[in-house]
Amino acid sequence: MTLLAAEGLTLDIHGTPILRDVSFDIQEGEVFGLVGESGSGKSLTALALMQLLPHGSRLSGRAMMGGRDLLGLTEADMCALRGNDIGMIFQEPMTALNPVQTIGDQVAETLVIHGAANRREALDMARARLDRVGLTGDRFALSRYPHELSGGQRQRVCIAMAVALRPRLLIADEPTTALDVTTQAQILDLLVGLVREEDMALMLITHDLAVVSDVADHVAVMQSGEIVEAAVTETLFRERRHAYTRKLFAASEHAPDRTPMATKAPVLVVRDVVREYPMPRKTLFGPTPRLRAVDGVNLTVHAGESVGLVGESGCGKSTLTRAILGLEPMQGGSITVGGDAVLAPHVPPEIRRRMQVVFQDPYGSFNPRHKVSRLVAEPFHLLPDNGDRNERIDQALESVGLSPDDKHKYIHEFSGGQRQRIAIARALITRPKLIVLDEAVSALDVSIRAQILDLLADLQARFSLSYLFISHDLSVVRAITDRVLVMQSGRIVEEGPTEEVFATPGHDYTKQLIAATPRIPAEWHEGGPHDTGQALV
Repeated sequence: MTLLAAEGLTLDIHGTPILRDVSFDIQEGEVFGLVGESGSGKSLTALALMQLLPHGSRLSGRAMMGGRDLLGLTEADMCALRGNDIGMIFQEPMTALNPVQTIGDQVAETLVIHGAANRREALDMARARLDRVGLTGDRFALSRYPHELSGGQRQRVCIAMAVALRPRLLIADEPTTALDVTTQAQILDLLVGLVREEDMALMLITHDLAVVSDVADHVAVMQSGEIVEAAVTETLFRERRHAYTRKLFAASEHAPDRTPMATKAPVLVVRDVVREYPMPRKTLFGPTPRLRAVDGVNLTVHAGESVGLVGESGCGKSTLTRAILGLEPMQGGSITVGGDAVLAPHVPPEIRRRMQVVFQDPYGSFNPRHKVSRLVAEPFHLLPDNGDRNERIDQALESVGLSPDDKHKYIHEFSGGQRQRIAIARALITRPKLIVLDEAVSALDVSIRAQILDLLADLQARFSLSYLFISHDLSVVRAITDRVLVMQSGRIVEEGPTEEVFATPGHDYTKQLIAATPRIPAEWHEGGPHDTGQALV
């Protein structure tokens, strides 16, 4: 039976067309996947159903649910409907949660606002909902705050809020994009379990084709505000009738052409590194406990080599990265770059010049008030002679596929993929030997990610660069690296040639990571079964 029927949704904002004649049905108890790249209109389709559009919006069409047209309801009616009949989960739980309110109060607030319970009853019900999403009372008291939880735990709180009133439709907008593979698998299992147990429908918005193949019953593909193809999931994945659908699949399966160039000369050597943090004392005069975030790690990156470092959130990857970059001191071991020791916080400019970093969020790592010329030139103080500044800026921008004229623009004038190219240009400006890529493509769409991976492979061949690729996305690591190291609880538990580790993992934790990675079934591949063995995104 049809729960929601959207017919001819057409939206423009300040005269700019956003959605054009979008139509789809969601059946009771099913998972409906809506896939497409950033800017395709996926999220605005969901916001249109909820009447949460910005000022200047003009929306037409129908969205029938329970005999009512959602687009014709008053704001008062929509306030009663949101949370009660339709729940919504957003991509970034930290921004969706109130940082100064406890998790118990935030879940209970939904119940109180809708008159489903008084405060005491609401807190009891909040406890039950948090228990259901895996945040049990023995470890997660109602009095805890969002900052005390991990990313996956925060997302569970958001899910508890969204399903507190047992809505008939749950909209999840990229709910697992920023999570590591095992946490992603747990969240998806939780969402599907809730759908089956409570007979609700799930509208899953994502750019991850493998996730959709795992959980969705029906799927629709969006491009430029239009649904270009829709079908039962297996049928769409097998047939791929529209050119854009085929393009998405090709990008998800893409691996850049690389020629291993590793030599015996080491660029980065990490030996027995230990990084500890003091923890709060349990008693007034007791000893100060210490958390060992990095525990005796060894790794080497040779000239022209790409090395991957993978593991779940909290395994110590980022802490090790900060130590390598000289941003945090070590409590044991040594780190050398080009044979010279990295001793935080006083790292000589010559050593810093040899290594640069590209972060996950390029927009967050740039000052929006500065033009691109100044942003790219930021590392210039590390050079002994920066007299050819403008020439180097132009060369760096051209090397990443941008125009020298782009240096006169501001960062908000660029797309996400272009911003990441600018971040790479900034890393190249000092002509380093080593670039640390910290989740550098995890937030990008599949087609943009494929372009950035091709760019990185090309730059490595042209400039003999070495890469340390830190990621929780195993498919990316498999596509771009020569060797891979697997990190768990501050230790390296497995390492070896990338294909060897992925094909025949030796450690149970590595097997767990690979098993948790969503895959498109081999028999669904176009042209019949031809499993490459890779986990596709």
